Amino acid sequence: FFCSVVVVVVAEKMPALACVDTTAFPPPPSVVSDTSCRWNSSLSAALYRIDGWGAPYFTANTSGNISIRPHGSNTLPHQDIDLLKVVKKVTDPKPLGGLGLQLPVIVRFPDVLKNRLECLQSAFDFAVQSQGYDSHYQGVYPVKCNQDRFVVEDIVKFGSGFRFGLEAGSKPEILLAMSCLVKGNREAFLVCNGFKDVEYISLALLGRKLALNTVIVLEQEEELDLVIDLSRKMNVRPVIGLRAKLRTKHSGHFGSTSGEKGKFGLTTSQIVRVVRKLRESGMLDCLQLLHFHIGSQIPSTALLSDGVGEAAQLYCELVRLGAGMKVIDVGGGLGIDYDGSKSGESDLSVCYTLEEYAEAVVASVRSVCDRRSVKHPVICSESGRAIVSHHSVLIFEAVSAAKPMAQAHHDDIQFLLECDEARVDYEDLYAAVMRGDQESCLLYVDKLKQRCVDGFKDGVLSIEQLASVDGLCEWVLKAIGASDPVQTYNINLSVFTSIPDLWGIDQLFPIIDKFIGGESSLPLHELDGGGGGSYFLGMFLGGAYEEALGGVHNLFGGPSVVRVSQSDGPHSFAVTRAMPGQSSADVLRAVQHEPEIMFQSLKHRAEKLMHTKGGGEDEDDEELNNVVACLDRSFNNMPYLATEPASMSNSLSAAISNLGFYYSDEDGFDYLSA
Repeated sequence: FFCSVVVVVVAEKMPALACVDTTAFPPPPSVVSDTSCRWNSSLSAALYRIDGWGAPYFTANTSGNISIRPHGSNTLPHQDIDLLKVVKKVTDPKPLGGLGLQLPVIVRFPDVLKNRLECLQSAFDFAVQSQGYDSHYQGVYPVKCNQDRFVVEDIVKFGSGFRFGLEAGSKPEILLAMSCLVKGNREAFLVCNGFKDVEYISLALLGRKLALNTVIVLEQEEELDLVIDLSRKMNVRPVIGLRAKLRTKHSGHFGSTSGEKGKFGLTTSQIVRVVRKLRESGMLDCLQLLHFHIGSQIPSTALLSDGVGEAAQLYCELVRLGAGMKVIDVGGGLGIDYDGSKSGESDLSVCYTLEEYAEAVVASVRSVCDRRSVKHPVICSESGRAIVSHHSVLIFEAVSAAKPMAQAHHDDIQFLLECDEARVDYEDLYAAVMRGDQESCLLYVDKLKQRCVDGFKDGVLSIEQLASVDGLCEWVLKAIGASDPVQTYNINLSVFTSIPDLWGIDQLFPIIDKFIGGESSLPLHELDGGGGGSYFLGMFLGGAYEEALGGVHNLFGGPSVVRVSQSDGPHSFAVTRAMPGQSSADVLRAVQHEPEIMFQSLKHRAEKLMHTKGGGEDEDDEELNNVVACLDRSFNNMPYLATEPASMSNSLSAAISNLGFYYSDEDGFDYLSA
């Protein structure tokens, strides 16, 4: 039911990761050999592999809850943020001091975002200094990873001290980037990638007029003519880059856009023609940046070094041909460890650290440039996934579980003894159970079930009889220890909307039907059907792409969003911004409906039907008000299931119970609506 995003329990009634009954919830042998020992947070961390995929930002605290370490490995003990306390603050009703927001909710941690930027910059700064590299690193954030206003503004603010810039791939993105960078460092790059038309190139050139450090990267050879023509008309001297198709190919899941057959970038022959045309136009000095992209989630530094080395040779050739080269942009590809395995053989992991990635890039560029006696270029990267993945957590609720199949009673299966063929199968199954023959039991269970399914299809068996056979077979499987122990939990979340990479490209996150460690299920507590508390789950490492790609499947809108910063208060955090999720009306507008007109048409229908009912005027007015209130609430609430306080549920139930009225359709048939 779930996907492979890191999902861990953020439960309320019992400690989020603690199991109070180890006999009912034994850990796997690989976690602990003695299941009689008391469960603790260390065992929970091992069970969910938190230290593998979560370090240094997520851990299991002594209360058994997930803690956020906002400053990574530099987080002090009193700065840990208990995620369950954040969820309670967000979801508790306002009269109780909460924000009253409905789940699901995205919790953003800007301190984590700041730490990721600083760690990336620090890794390259150390590589530059330790290797005697004669230039510097200056990265950009590709806004397509997460275009949220506050995410992009935070990155510009946090990265201003080290000239961190932005990358855009469309006209809306370049407008977004320009408006943010006017508040940033004037030397920060605005790298303009993607296919371009007249308007796109005009915007990029306008950016230079506005003193922004825009670079127009050619993705297609024909874009050069537009750049030359428009720059002359606008009287702007452009800075031009080009994207090269390298021969180095990433063979993994994310490597489809790499290699010489990739769909983006210029071949060597096209690059030669671009250089020739720029020289003829007196603009060869404008060509200053070489860009390439090996592919997302580069698994190893060996592949990285190979690709960067090839690109560095191209860079040196462009210098030899007279271009005014200054920057080599190694693109994206800096991976994160989704499954915690630290393996270069997995599409979901990488076998290097930030420091090792930076060291490999700097060493490869330096080696080639020194060999060719070329001045060391500024190194740029477009590391979006590695910057934003950790900074947000999606919290949602398990609302119910599939009930186990009811066992059959003796009277329910009497019919099996009255049918010759079914009786033989039943007697064979009974005999196998009595002698403890597990293999034969499995064989006869399948045989009996198939015979009864055929009988149901032929109309010989009723649905009650088929259900009895299912119950009998399930009882047998349990008796011999062969029943499926996995339960399906129903969660209040649209996977299509909130985790699109799960179904779109089989991306693994730390949940769903494939979990970290290759497991097909996730150990969870039993749900309490008595309504004594909520059961929260968290999806981690989803800060990149998931929000940007999410649609409106089944007209479920985006979740609520809160921004949580580390503070010195009693709970170590402060909620600095809170936005409710999209209402049903918001989602309907997104698909071209007009909620205001829809509401009025339904209200008009109710008014019309009230007149046909023939009740008293005061009674009709009260009932109409109830109808209007119910419709208004439904248009303005979130589309997700509501787990409201009892007082709110009772008031809504009372309003609904007063909505019963008779009406007649155009054919004169009477209906009761309630």
